[in-house]
Amino acid sequence: MSDLDQLYQQIILDHSRKRSGEGLPASQTGYSAENHQYNPTCGDEINVRISLDERGRRIEALSWEGDGCSISMAAASVLSEMAPGMTTDEFYRMVDEFREMLRSRGRVEPDEETLGDAAAFAGVSKFVARVKCAMLSWVAAEEAAKEAGVSGA
Repeated sequence: MSDLDQLYQQIILDHSRKRSGEGLPASQTGYSAENHQYNPTCGDEINVRISLDERGRRIEALSWEGDGCSISMAAASVLSEMAPGMTTDEFYRMVDEFREMLRSRGRVEPDEETLGDAAAFAGVSKFVARVKCAMLSWVAAEEAAKEAGVSGA
């Protein structure tokens, strides 16, 4: 295992043990929404809440609660650290890049500049059964952000 692979594995393990963003506090704005996703293959499930700023253009907070494997919980933790402060356009681009990396089966090198710690999930792309685990919270957040933008308008 390369040093980079070991670093990536450590990031996932650290986030699965010491989770950021876990817990669903009350929404802070009218531009908030929650989305639930379930992976019937392995039983992972997650609820993600997104709160946008008063104009509905920037993510103020992302919180979650869920139960699942270390990959799905770590992915939610990483996302909850990365998303706050992003515009919704930046957020959607990041989700698309994460999705592309995970669907590549290891052929797409992650852009660490864009993905930050989420680049640690590049190795997951080689295990098709685990891709949905890593995507679960990201899909929930993407859906919640779309709904929050609409509900606050």
